[in-house]
Amino acid sequence: MYKVTKTNISDCLEIHLTPFEDERGIIFKPFHCLDFNRLRLKSDFKEELVVKSKKNVLRGLHFQKPPYTQGKLIYCIQGEIMDVAVDLRKSSSTYGQHVIFYLDSEKYNMAYIPEGFAHGYLVLSESATVTYKMTEVYAPKCEDGILWNSAGIKWPISDVILSEKDLELKSLEVFKSPF
Repeated sequence: MYKVTKTNISDCLEIHLTPFEDERGIIFKPFHCLDFNRLRLKSDFKEELVVKSKKNVLRGLHFQKPPYTQGKLIYCIQGEIMDVAVDLRKSSSTYGQHVIFYLDSEKYNMAYIPEGFAHGYLVLSESATVTYKMTEVYAPKCEDGILWNSAGIKWPISDVILSEKDLELKSLEVFKSPF
């Protein structure tokens, strides 16, 4: 069973899972196509990624350009992250705005991010393991992003650990959206 919470940006949703617990442990279902269809959420996922990162690692803010745009379902299976989506849809009234999700493996919550958004996250715990379900396969020629500190996001720390590639991304101010 899923409880869906709307955010300040249409189509970006927080999904709360209901785990079943007994003396053996806990079981929960992060994804079920029929439930997602009932909620009118795009659920034709084509690729899944599992990423483990250390504390203060910031990954993002990434997206894929057409024709390989990706919607994402993000879930933290171990640890805690600050997950962010930035609206890059030119026709959207919330263009350039962002939404923050605090995903925690102990809270059983997920972020649903549609196509047309840059996505990234900061690891808040000692480490975190994050799964991404994506509606399109990875296409290196279509990958892009915006600079992590250019979208007005109030990150809790400034001394983040970034890849060289993420340090070279364009700022939102000079970025030209393909969406």
